[in-house]
Amino acid sequence: MERVHQPASPSIRRRGAAVVALAVALLWVGRTPACDICAVYTATEGRESRTGILVGVGEQYTHFGTLQQGGHEVANPAGQRLDSYRVNPRFAGQLNLPFIARTFRRAEGDRIVDGAEGGVGDMALTAQVLVHHFVTEQSVFRFSLLGGIKFPTGDPDRLEEEAEEDHEHPTPGVPESGIHGHDLALGSGSFDGIVGGQVFCSWNRLLLTASGQYAIRTEGAFDYRYANDLTWNVGPGVFALLAHSYALRAQAVFSGETKGKDEQGGVPADDTGTTVLYLGPALNFTWGEALVAEVAADLPVVRHNTALQIVPDFRVRAGVTWRFG
Repeated sequence: MERVHQPASPSIRRRGAAVVALAVALLWVGRTPACDICAVYTATEGRESRTGILVGVGEQYTHFGTLQQGGHEVANPAGQRLDSYRVNPRFAGQLNLPFIARTFRRAEGDRIVDGAEGGVGDMALTAQVLVHHFVTEQSVFRFSLLGGIKFPTGDPDRLEEEAEEDHEHPTPGVPESGIHGHDLALGSGSFDGIVGGQVFCSWNRLLLTASGQYAIRTEGAFDYRYANDLTWNVGPGVFALLAHSYALRAQAVFSGETKGKDEQGGVPADDTGTTVLYLGPALNFTWGEALVAEVAADLPVVRHNTALQIVPDFRVRAGVTWRFG
């Protein structure tokens, strides 16, 4: 078997320290003129409260290049990797229909295989309700809840691998695959529930955002049930630019995702539990009450997993939204 040299991954500690330094810089604010609360309102509350048609697109790219066994990094002699691109169009602020493209290299038996998967993922329909908000001369506060359902529109065929007899019994003397069928499947074949919420608060030019989302999974294709998963983020920041017609905010975002072990036919799959915590910078630009553009980079500072899995080295997120009416 051809052995592929895998360069050592950058130190997570060094990257985490650099991002923490950026966070401190973002939160340091000297004496500034009192901000115009009307501009903050236009950049947040006015835009989010308006009705009308909303069209947007978001993109997330994640590179997985590190093998871990039970939360500890192990050798990757086959150079296994997974690059995942997820483009997520949004319509009317409620319908999300993602397009997913993945390229990978993994061990399959006594071979190293390069492959790709692409297509429509599982569609989600959500609704958001504003629970509480207020505006004062110096501050804005918003709290909203969301709920919805995910539909089985993505192709779940890769989940059939999870039922194969030798899935948990690799060939002796060859690398074990850290990329599994549940990593490559474009859909789950199940109807799942979605609940969550988000908070925005600001005081003068300082701001804080937080959001969380919990997915409640059911059994889908090939008797496979993904574990319930929780994603969340919290980000202190500052309005670096603020005017009545536009605003630019910079944040240091701490985020995470965690899920337990999936099940197939009621039996737990050992190579599916994971918890990853990220830290990184984010920029958000608004123009009037119509345009919103965002970009963010996330570096993992904690990566824990069960059994042998490929884990993320970094991810990049970007999106643009336009509201009509």
